[in-house]
Amino acid sequence: MPEKNSRSTVRDMTEGTIWKELINFAFPLFVGNIFQQLYNTVDSVVVGNFVGADALGAVTSTVPIVMTLIGAFIGLSMGASVVISQYFGAKDIAKLRKSTHTAVVATVILSLIISAVGYCITPRLLHMMNTPESVYKEAVVYLQIFSLGLGGLMLYNMGAGLLRAVGDSKRPLYYLILASILNIFLDLLFVIKFKSGVAGVAYATILAQLISGLAIFFRLFRSNECHSLSWREMKIDFEILKRIIKIGFPAGFQMAITAFSNVFVQAYINAYGAASTAGWGIYARIDAFVMLSTQSMSMSITTFVGQNAGAQKPERIRQGLRDAMKISLTISISVITILFISAPFIVSLFNRDAEVLRYGVLFLRLNSIFDPFNVVSQIHAGALRGVGDSRTPMLVMLGAFVVFRQIYLFIISKLTSSVHFIALGYPVGWIVCCILMLLHVRWSGWEEKLRQRR
Repeated sequence: MPEKNSRSTVRDMTEGTIWKELINFAFPLFVGNIFQQLYNTVDSVVVGNFVGADALGAVTSTVPIVMTLIGAFIGLSMGASVVISQYFGAKDIAKLRKSTHTAVVATVILSLIISAVGYCITPRLLHMMNTPESVYKEAVVYLQIFSLGLGGLMLYNMGAGLLRAVGDSKRPLYYLILASILNIFLDLLFVIKFKSGVAGVAYATILAQLISGLAIFFRLFRSNECHSLSWREMKIDFEILKRIIKIGFPAGFQMAITAFSNVFVQAYINAYGAASTAGWGIYARIDAFVMLSTQSMSMSITTFVGQNAGAQKPERIRQGLRDAMKISLTISISVITILFISAPFIVSLFNRDAEVLRYGVLFLRLNSIFDPFNVVSQIHAGALRGVGDSRTPMLVMLGAFVVFRQIYLFIISKLTSSVHFIALGYPVGWIVCCILMLLHVRWSGWEEKLRQRR
């Protein structure tokens, strides 16, 4: 491996104090995830305040479709990151470079395909979701513009994945902050100054994503480190691509299907009226921020395990998993305590209607106390992906979050009319997932499989 210079952003996580390595890597991811949430929230705030309720519905109702479209790519990015981190840990620079260039070429090809598919099928998907007529036309406009600009989002995510694979979680954060600030400026410019409505928000988003994607790739081409890009090496190594897909596809497929299934969870909540729908929406916004630390640690443990799997250090992997669990559960329990006590105040920041407040507090308190089960699931899923096993997290999460959850909601809706039991649809999925994930990690024999790779 090339010797690191004083300005190197590479982080070798096969050495050093484990909990410090995990936190130092996860913290920039955590800050980046906050900006990512703000990035998504600003679009809704600007549209809701300066365009109208229907336009707000057009933007927010498209999330399951967006996640369905980009799920496969998210998997590709995750698979590439795991493969590259393993070659980095094994000090195999030749294969590391083949992996980075294979991932980039595949990204360009896949972005063109998904953009074309997304543009063509989004009207039909919106019909399948029974999108209200009042928001349908604007939702089509937003999604079709967004689909055409997916290339920028994919470039950023793949570039960020390449950097994180070698331990650099800071530069992706810088480029995400750039995109977030730019998105806010462009949102206000297009919506308020140019009166472009939903189309303006879509253009602002894809432009910000494109600039951040180009910025991160400019950095990769200018770098002189082991993961740098070169036009001469831009080609696909099909053996490596096969390995990337084998690791990445299950994760992407699981994310896409889970996101789409959440449409049906929302349908059960909607049956209790507009106040219930609004209360659930507020809970979902808050919960997205609550889970940021867990998501960041899950990504951190994936890279950590990937590098140490490549370096054949199973004991370090076991200790890393234990440390990641301790850190994540400590943060989670602390946040849950604060949320439970201050739930009325936090929910009132979104809406002060008495019924909305009642539902929002109920959902927040009822679901948040089960968050530790989700923490355990996400950290173990990240560790399994790090050793190259993304099939198990896919099967377990699809089984728990989609199949079991939908069966539970169908049965419970026939047995009771209480919204409390409907709201428990998320937690029961987390509990089942947690149990299955722990059992698999205990009995899967991953260490022996790791030794057999040598």
